[in-house]
Amino acid sequence: MAPAAAHQHEAVRPPRVQGEVLLDARGLGKFFGSRLVLRDVSASARAGEALLVVGGNGAGKTTLLKIMAGLCRASAGSVELGIGPEACAYLGHATFLYPRLTARANLLFWGRMYGRAPSRAEIDAVLERVGLSRVGDEPAGTFSRGMAQRLNLARVFLIGPKLVFLDEPGTGLDPASQELLRREIATLKAAGAAVVWVSHHLAADLPLAERVLFLKDTRVAYFGEAGGFDGAGLTC
Repeated sequence: MAPAAAHQHEAVRPPRVQGEVLLDARGLGKFFGSRLVLRDVSASARAGEALLVVGGNGAGKTTLLKIMAGLCRASAGSVELGIGPEACAYLGHATFLYPRLTARANLLFWGRMYGRAPSRAEIDAVLERVGLSRVGDEPAGTFSRGMAQRLNLARVFLIGPKLVFLDEPGTGLDPASQELLRREIATLKAAGAAVVWVSHHLAADLPLAERVLFLKDTRVAYFGEAGGFDGAGLTC
């Protein structure tokens, strides 16, 4: 999880109400050298809703998420936030855990990075939510990939973000942990957060999404209501 970079975005406005736009991306393009990765991509994310980002391998999903989160600069286009970057959270492929610190110490560190001073009770509560309460005092370096990913999720829950970027958060999770993840995504939405979620598990994750962004051949092949997306043309 990482704070979004404020300088990457055009403007910051006060928090929006349920259902209104928290993120508006317009005409995004991205080159890596001479290679075009994204072309004229526009999408938005609303409070209390999940935007599922899908596409084949190499479609630019991770790059798009990083641009939206302010962690990568677009070659063209703009991203406008309706909240401050301190209310955003990003969970990518790297865990960013300190292996010698315990699970509790890692959470305390990340809470302070967001200007908070979480109490032991608050930390224990998020560890309980992700099923790690019994290993809270164990070094994170001893955790399996699935346990480390659960601790990443606990970091997200601890700060109570209003805009969450999830890049294949189910990676390394067993089926029970994936179900826990989906329940917690539903909890984030119920609390009014917008979730932008990259997934390769369309059949399982689509029911939790309100809208879908389908990237194909560097462009938007579909952006609209989840109920109107049948997955045609999607290959991973």
